[in-house]
Amino acid sequence: MQFNRYFRSLGWDIDVIAPVAHAPHGRRTLPKRDAGRAFRRDAGTFGERILRVPYLWHRTTRRGRLLDHCFSAGASVAAGMMTRRPDAVIVTVPSLPILGAGYVVSRLRRVPLVVDMRDAWPDIARDAQIVRSSAKSLTERAVAAFQDRADLVVTVTHGFASTLRARGVKNVATVVNGVDISVRELLPPPPENRDRLNVLYLGNHGESQRLDTVVRAAALARDYVRLTMVGHGVRRGELMALAEKLDAPVIFHGPAYRREVMEFYREADTCVVSLRDDWKSFETTIPSKTYEVLAVGRHVTGIVRGEARHIVEESEAGDVVESTPEAIAQLWKELQFDRIRLLPGTAGRDWVQNNANLDVLSAAYADLLLGVAAGRSE
Repeated sequence: MQFNRYFRSLGWDIDVIAPVAHAPHGRRTLPKRDAGRAFRRDAGTFGERILRVPYLWHRTTRRGRLLDHCFSAGASVAAGMMTRRPDAVIVTVPSLPILGAGYVVSRLRRVPLVVDMRDAWPDIARDAQIVRSSAKSLTERAVAAFQDRADLVVTVTHGFASTLRARGVKNVATVVNGVDISVRELLPPPPENRDRLNVLYLGNHGESQRLDTVVRAAALARDYVRLTMVGHGVRRGELMALAEKLDAPVIFHGPAYRREVMEFYREADTCVVSLRDDWKSFETTIPSKTYEVLAVGRHVTGIVRGEARHIVEESEAGDVVESTPEAIAQLWKELQFDRIRLLPGTAGRDWVQNNANLDVLSAAYADLLLGVAAGRSE
């Protein structure tokens, strides 16, 4: 959790329950000393205690990931009973099964529950048709019930907070994603002259991003664009096949970490931030990479709408484009032949400092948690 450093500076004790690291391939891909071992306690970067739970080997498919998430969520309930009794349980919700696990642990330990919604569930499940018919209705009702019974629901966008309040969820607050700019280098501008526009996409290669549109745009712009795609996801194989079929100028790399990420940013002229435009839930979703790209000073190719579009436009650090191959290719052509547009200067970084400063956000989150703990103890 990105707020741990600040929470630890307050003298708080933190127990983290998480699966053995096994993304993105469904199996442990890091050395044991880095991935952790099941039901063994390790020390985190800031002194938090990390208790790992097991996972299921699986293929990178919807069904495989769902089974894995359910298995780890069940193990997390057992792990939640092995820690010291907390003042509150915070369940971070990148997937639905862990939401149920957090609720169960909070009730068994008789402590407040804070639901930290990283994504717009259950709206995304509805848009993606993850579940259908009666199961769909049951899933949506279950998520809504957990949100309604939480002592606090924290969202990362103001729009989704408004959506939840309109549904009757009472205790909702917003703490947006943030960036610690003290450890994010402001990169020098890209070269004034380059034979091609270096376009970078770094992140999940899943259904939410509709990256086939980006690959098709690269094929249309093959004479003046070079696209680098870094990461993994359920659609990566299909994207690689599409790029080969179209003879698109695309280079694929696996997930990158730390310094390697910065090297990819350093070589980029513009960075793609993309969410598909046919899912209503994405009107109130902001890809977390948006803040990182702004912080390092790179131009943003924004294939987004709603709050994410507002950030790109307000920061004046990039261009928002329609989600079609033709429109994207045209933008890239304009950028290559007018490279002055690739120089946002400090505009993006200044916006992050004023709107997504991690220390300021951490302090706000800490105040919310103190209020929850005090409210339950009264």
